[in-house]
Amino acid sequence: MKPVRTSDVEGDEAQGLASGEFLMTPADFKQIATMLHADAGIHLPESKSTLVYSRLIKRLRVLGLKSFRDYCSLVSERGGADERQQMLAALTTNVTRFFREPHHFEHLRKQVLPALIEAAKRGGRVRIWSAACSNGAEPYSIALTLLSAFPTVTSCDVKILATDIDQHMIAEASAGLYNDAALQPVPADLRLRYFTATRRDEGKMWQAGDALRSLISFRELNLVGSWPMRGKFNVIFCRNVVIYFEEETQARLWSRFVPHLAPGGRLYIGHSERLSGPVATMFESEAITTYRLKERARAK
Repeated sequence: MKPVRTSDVEGDEAQGLASGEFLMTPADFKQIATMLHADAGIHLPESKSTLVYSRLIKRLRVLGLKSFRDYCSLVSERGGADERQQMLAALTTNVTRFFREPHHFEHLRKQVLPALIEAAKRGGRVRIWSAACSNGAEPYSIALTLLSAFPTVTSCDVKILATDIDQHMIAEASAGLYNDAALQPVPADLRLRYFTATRRDEGKMWQAGDALRSLISFRELNLVGSWPMRGKFNVIFCRNVVIYFEEETQARLWSRFVPHLAPGGRLYIGHSERLSGPVATMFESEAITTYRLKERARAK
């Protein structure tokens, strides 16, 4: 978008980054980017100004504000905490689908689950974490993979933790409602067995059934904040998340996973992501963007 000027501001701040209904100055963008980085670890270069503008103008309209300066003032105040959460939700990307990057689920089914299922049958504890679960497609895909390999898995101590920073995504995932298009990647037999067809105002929908829902706990969690989990995970999915982080934040997140993984635990990451820094030496690559924690890398 071409820069615009306005008589409402003077000097350097009169140069807008995005044209349209509202003025967004470089100072406004910097303030928003700083807050997003502090809250979620997400790095926003100035080249993303158009995206920020397009995603936040709806919030300005809803709130009846006249400028991004007013909006920044609101979300910076103590009383603007709720709107700051709305801003975070608007600026985070939630691109997901069932069985996205299918090679991960194939590896999980063939290389990882057999041993975990045997352990579960003997009374062992199995835990899987879907970090940044978005609308639930990923953890439900994990649950479907479990159920297809071990139909009575719900009778064992096997659980999936699904977390996301966006409370709206957690609510949507917990509801477990998807349309036909969303469930296209799900094999027909699994769809019919573990989802129930229902009608809503938006038309035909599919509701996740009890077996799926009993396996998954959905929680709001900020990956760059504190983690309350104490037990270790056998498998962690953290895919297509760190691409929005700076290198230092990426390395910090990878290293934080190490003490939360059980011996030999697996870490699945996104197709365009790579482990980097010292933490990379703690894992061995098993397949495309699939890593196994080395025994000697276990954190105490």
